[in-house]
Amino acid sequence: MEVVRLKRLKDDGNQTLGQMWYLGNMMAVTLELPYKGNQNRISCIPKGTYKVVRRKSPKYGEHFHILNVPSRSYILIHNANYYYDLLGCIGVGMNFAFINKDALLDITSSRDTMKKLLKELPQEFNLIIE
Repeated sequence: MEVVRLKRLKDDGNQTLGQMWYLGNMMAVTLELPYKGNQNRISCIPKGTYKVVRRKSPKYGEHFHILNVPSRSYILIHNANYYYDLLGCIGVGMNFAFINKDALLDITSSRDTMKKLLKELPQEFNLIIE
């Protein structure tokens, strides 16, 4: 199975910033909640390897579903701009920027980035979070 890597760069206690890589190319920047012991709805998921499949829902349209996360369900990769758009999922975008003037980096072009990922990533893959 093909591999996508999420390299977490910084967890400042409010949010976690990272980069998503596939076939040696950076595909997206990522935004997650901070790590708080894998607690439901307030923490990003633990580092590790997860199977990911494509999924569709009324709320997010086409996106990716991260499977077999210990003690968690419906952890998704979807469009989002701010850490408070997330409940444990991974938001994707093109760049980091200060959008809403709260002194925390946000992510830009999230919808366009999601379209790019849906076009370029496989239907199923292993996500390695490091």
